[in-house]
Amino acid sequence: MILHHPFGPIFSPHSRVLILGSFPSVKSREQAFFYGHPRNRFWGMLAAIFECPKPETIEEKTALVIDHDLALWDSIASCEIRGSSDVSIRNARANDLSVILDHSRVERICCNGKKSFELYQKHIEPVTGMKALCLPSTSPANAQWTMQRLVEAWSVIRG
Repeated sequence: MILHHPFGPIFSPHSRVLILGSFPSVKSREQAFFYGHPRNRFWGMLAAIFECPKPETIEEKTALVIDHDLALWDSIASCEIRGSSDVSIRNARANDLSVILDHSRVERICCNGKKSFELYQKHIEPVTGMKALCLPSTSPANAQWTMQRLVEAWSVIRG
């Protein structure tokens, strides 16, 4: 069964760095918001990078993204997926990033994990002409990356 991305991007006209995940996890789809699994380290990592409290609510998470000139979305608009497993993704159709790129100052694109990066390179880079940087996944499945290592690797988003 084909699933469609259940929510839109977060960005502002001032966004300079676009962070792309692959496709929302089951928990994120339930919450209709990014990185909804409680063990995903994305929000804690951003808080550490920008030296601010970890956001808890959707409003606080949105503010963290906007206040630091970030944009947030996913590479995939629709796909077949089992649970939350990136490995199971089939028949992926890419999101149209012009929605963000035409209305912001995005100059750098960073992918949260290999699947997002692979799909970006295959389907989106030929359209945008913009190279992306592959950063380590913040998923709890990527256990070999400690929070400290994630913060160090992801600090490139500070600009």
